[in-house]
Amino acid sequence: MSTNPLDRYKVTDETEVGPDVDLDSEHVTEASTGERVTEASADAFTTERAAEANRGGRPSLGSGRSPQVAFRIPAELREQAEEIASREGRTISAIAREQLERYVNSHHNAA
Repeated sequence: MSTNPLDRYKVTDETEVGPDVDLDSEHVTEASTGERVTEASADAFTTERAAEANRGGRPSLGSGRSPQVAFRIPAELREQAEEIASREGRTISAIAREQLERYVNSHHNAA
């Protein structure tokens, strides 16, 4: 089962689609929040998702936006990190995230 909450809105060849619904005259609620779905909220949702799909770039690392962190390192360290990442079939970003998380957790738990 997918953990992506947007998967419930995907339409495939197997999806049974009923007649159109006038969301302003019929009372339709979103299953997880119970909020009423209107024509305006449906339009906003599809516009937002279309913008996300066209945005490009890498996907978020969780729910919401994933901020980017940039920093400088010596060339030799970069080369060594690239070699290790290549050997492990990983990216430098994945290794840096893992190590930063360990560092933060070790200091957070020590406090």
